[in-house]
Amino acid sequence: MKISEIKERKIIHRPTLSFDEYGKRIYHTYEYHLPYNPGFKGNETQRLFAKWIDMLVFSLIFFYIFHTTVIVSILLSIPCVIIFGAISEHYLGTTLGKKIFRIKVLDDDGNYPSFFKSLKRNFLCLANLYPVFSEYSTKTSMGRRTGTQMNFSMHLNNKICTTYIVKESKIAEIKSLLNQEQTKQNVRLLD
Repeated sequence: MKISEIKERKIIHRPTLSFDEYGKRIYHTYEYHLPYNPGFKGNETQRLFAKWIDMLVFSLIFFYIFHTTVIVSILLSIPCVIIFGAISEHYLGTTLGKKIFRIKVLDDDGNYPSFFKSLKRNFLCLANLYPVFSEYSTKTSMGRRTGTQMNFSMHLNNKICTTYIVKESKIAEIKSLLNQEQTKQNVRLLD
């Protein structure tokens, strides 16, 4: 069983135009089996800051220990973050920046990704940091305020490598769902 194969049962109650004899609205119940989403809201910002934290550590090492300029330190930190990130995600499922935000990387089987898959993920992260601009409008006490908001779309590398960014607290839930689905398949084989 894979994370991409897990289905989540959702029941939705939709109101009708009819009422019962007591004047209460009649609802239709619909049941859906939707794909399970192990991610969480706002992970793009946390992932971006985690990557910056990882780069900051290596930039400081190059700046203070090897006495390089700031620009050179930042440029040298990029390949170090890619390689170190691949190694630490393979063994620990996280990097220093991700650990601060309590984020882990899982592959489609629910395990930490292999070294080469993690290396591919981290390399694709370079092409993944393109900003998406959108307009927003909020209501204030003095009227409406509009502006432009910048978000980063950081899902390309996970789609290509079939990896998932999850919170550490959600790993137990994912493992139990994978075990439940595996048990269901074993029961079907016995029948």
